[in-house]
Amino acid sequence: MDIFVVDNDKQLQKIIQIQGSLKHLKAIVQYKERIRTPLHNLYSWNSFLDLADYVSEDTLNHVIDSQKPNQCCTLVYTLSITGPPKAMMLSHDNITWTTEIIAQSLSYKSPPEKQEVLVSYLPLSYLAAQLLDMWITISVAGTLYFAQSDALRGSLINTLREVKPTVFYGVPWVWDRLLDTLKTSQLASTPFRRRLDKWAMWLGLRAKKRQMLEQSHLPLCFGLAKKVTFNQAQRFLGLHRSRQYFNLGMGLSKATTEYFLSLNMPICELYGLPESTGVHTLSHQEDFRLLRWVWKENEDGIGDIHVWGRNVFMGYLNDEKRTREKIDLYGWMHTGDLGLLDHDGFLYVLGNENGKEAKATSSGEKINPNPMEQLVKRCIPIVRYVVLVGEGAPYLCALLTLKCQINPDTGEPRNALTSEAVALCRQLRSHSTRLSDIIYHKDPVVMNFISQGINAANAQVTSDSAKIVKWTILETDFSVVGGELGATTELKRANVAKIYQQEIESFYAEDEY
Repeated sequence: MDIFVVDNDKQLQKIIQIQGSLKHLKAIVQYKERIRTPLHNLYSWNSFLDLADYVSEDTLNHVIDSQKPNQCCTLVYTLSITGPPKAMMLSHDNITWTTEIIAQSLSYKSPPEKQEVLVSYLPLSYLAAQLLDMWITISVAGTLYFAQSDALRGSLINTLREVKPTVFYGVPWVWDRLLDTLKTSQLASTPFRRRLDKWAMWLGLRAKKRQMLEQSHLPLCFGLAKKVTFNQAQRFLGLHRSRQYFNLGMGLSKATTEYFLSLNMPICELYGLPESTGVHTLSHQEDFRLLRWVWKENEDGIGDIHVWGRNVFMGYLNDEKRTREKIDLYGWMHTGDLGLLDHDGFLYVLGNENGKEAKATSSGEKINPNPMEQLVKRCIPIVRYVVLVGEGAPYLCALLTLKCQINPDTGEPRNALTSEAVALCRQLRSHSTRLSDIIYHKDPVVMNFISQGINAANAQVTSDSAKIVKWTILETDFSVVGGELGATTELKRANVAKIYQQEIESFYAEDEY
């Protein structure tokens, strides 16, 4: 690194502490706050801009002309479970080509016709967010709003209502939180309003599924449902101007997808790795499918996903051996994921070929946990997260978390259940309103409901090895603050295994294996 850009004095102090080991450091630019620590190589934002006065047009043109499409443009670091972060090299062509193709494929608008409006709320070190927020917005001359730093703690919806984006993408955690917010609003409405919404959403899901598969026309009363329910729900979320909705990352449940589809909000999937410049395959509102889960890795049609294209990265920095392992002699990049390509050309990503998610029981059989986890969520609507455990054990067990409210100031889960969870308890004739009511007071109604849900999920599984034998409810929901979720709210299975090691060990304490 020869130039550091920091936003304030707090970040500057971090650089000063390691300045002695930065052999190539030329300058530091601080673009916010008044400079409190004067240094000979420290520039404010204005003094940095003033440097342009001493650079001639010829010099600038020479620098621009020296840039070549196949040269490295940026380094992207990805975390590794087994070692230090890996630095991936992306070329100018990787970024510009991928940006142009996505903008064309998704029919992004640009002035003077229209202008896209987007909201950035995920860390820009996450390449997919960087690509969608920065590069594509720049390429189509769009407007980008940066959300508050507490966006993932609850303020995001306020930003959406203010900004009214024309395109919105969310990670599964965000879609689940938006669903909670909508359901809370629906539960607070009048009985007549709830019946009206229920009819409209039943019609919407039925119509959109038919349209998805048969390209059939929408029923005449669809317009009425749109006016009385769909438009109001979208406006409540601040998404009434959005033409497209996307999901980034694995883990979006079928229940969540169908809920938004019933509101005329089809969530389309984007799939890719940082090594494929963030995105490789995508779907859009005119051409998409609902999620599909496959139980066994040896079913017909399932294979390793290899990709090729101008979006495939240059390689790992100073690591030719690992680069050759990732990209073969023919230029195909091995993603490490398993997938299924259907007759219509839709790709279903099913897991990891290296078994990072698969659970190998003591019998040697590998079980993909995702289908069972999603099935349990579907059978037990009060459950937020399901994590299957049992690596090397004789049978599988499950860690469950219940849907709890989030403290908007800290991002920590509260003891209070969400309105949806409380409403479900009322339907079961339970008076529980807090997580502690269920765990510590052993609410027999809720515990029996969960037990029945586990049995119902097991009944839909053909392999005994994939069935859940034991389960427990954890004393808190998962969160970024708690360490169970990553910066982009993805589930960190290794962290969960460490944090709840005692609970996992207790499952098998009485067994000898």
